[in-house]
Amino acid sequence: MTTPFMPIVLACRQMLPLAKRIADQNRTISLCDVDWKRFNDGWPDIFVQHIKSLVENRDVFFLASFDKPGDVFEQLALIYALPRYLARSVTVILPYFPTGTMERVDHEGQIATAQTLARMLSAIPLSTQGPARIVLYDIHALQGRFYFGDQVIPILETTMPLIKEILSKETNISIAFPDEGALKRFGSAFDDDNKIICSKTRLGDQRQVRIADGDPSGRHVVIVDDLVHSGTTLIECRNALIEAGAALVSCFVPHAIFEKRAWEKFIGQNAGLFANFWVTDSCPTTIKKIGNQAPFKVLSLAPSIAHFILTSR
Repeated sequence: MTTPFMPIVLACRQMLPLAKRIADQNRTISLCDVDWKRFNDGWPDIFVQHIKSLVENRDVFFLASFDKPGDVFEQLALIYALPRYLARSVTVILPYFPTGTMERVDHEGQIATAQTLARMLSAIPLSTQGPARIVLYDIHALQGRFYFGDQVIPILETTMPLIKEILSKETNISIAFPDEGALKRFGSAFDDDNKIICSKTRLGDQRQVRIADGDPSGRHVVIVDDLVHSGTTLIECRNALIEAGAALVSCFVPHAIFEKRAWEKFIGQNAGLFANFWVTDSCPTTIKKIGNQAPFKVLSLAPSIAHFILTSR
């Protein structure tokens, strides 16, 4: 007798709005409540009512967001517990892998924290169906998947279909990559026609972006990269494209980190820098602060994640 596919979704507090949008995509997806409290000393006090009946022999999907190091512990505490309640399968959906930019050691003394986080996720106990799956969107370095142990299965997803659907309705579009890294990550997702490749060079303490290949003249150019911290590279790339004759410049960056409120560089009197600044809701804390301020437009991962869940049976 085949056990019916009955997915349930649990979410950290930051991801609850996205989790609700995922559940709204299909009535077969059940969203379960988690009481994320803390004791007076700051340590987690987590409670899931009726957890045994909810989880036993079910396919469990946990929507995670490791915004801050302190958020990691409480979420892992719940994730590690799911197999003990006899979950049939466990899948952790972590859209943004926060230590992905620290994935290698260039000098002795540096610590590859991407590997440390992968080890922590690799310690998830086996469920009745076997290893847990870790779903990541547009990880900064593809080799990061090899940091995970054999106890889990990393699955790399991409947000590129979201922007391609929007741009399919536009004309006169060119895609620009701010550096070789972005080209390697996303170049194959777009047609070779009308690609623009930029490069970064350093002159002393200053960094300069120039156009290495392609012609932006008269085009609406969309810069594509995986994440934004300060936004400086995007602005420099935009300036080089405008100087070379681009009619409009937009950008799509899935992971909106924006350290130290760096999004303020793009709003208010600076809102005209980019015609559109598309991001996803992979970093919920930042998205909550940005709101609907122009030029930002948030593309939700809910349809993509719901599709993943429903096709995982």
